[in-house]
Amino acid sequence: MNEEDFFQLVKRHEDMLWHVCSDYSLSEAWEVGDAFQEVLCALWTALSGLREVESEGAWVYRVASSTMLKLVRKQQNRPVDPLPPNMEDMFSTEGWEDYDYLLELIDQLPKIDRRIVRAHLDGYKFKEIGEMLGLSEGAAGQRFNRALNKIKLQYENKN
Repeated sequence: MNEEDFFQLVKRHEDMLWHVCSDYSLSEAWEVGDAFQEVLCALWTALSGLREVESEGAWVYRVASSTMLKLVRKQQNRPVDPLPPNMEDMFSTEGWEDYDYLLELIDQLPKIDRRIVRAHLDGYKFKEIGEMLGLSEGAAGQRFNRALNKIKLQYENKN
């Protein structure tokens, strides 16, 4: 695979890669962008394994997840400086209350359900999501529907 093919591979799965990086980076010392770069390096190094897999998306997800798990384990023993108390105020945007609330609801889901919802929103089919996460297509669809119902219920109860 040449550089242009690699670039296209990353482009096809960019949203999922960012979600994997942000899932593992939420409470860690490194920035999500740094984690993304680490994942890209791991993908480039692991390219020889791509030809042997059935699903490109599942392969990309597995490489990204295992890379992030290694980074998390490495970072667990390092001290983390607390965030300044006004950090959230620096990033607030008026008019995005519902959007931000929906993202909060998604972030409150169990990790596997959060990944299923995000992958589905990124355009992946339940079969692909199942392959990425080691689930059947039906299980991925059922978990998505349950998560969606939970989000809807919490959203309706807010309003």
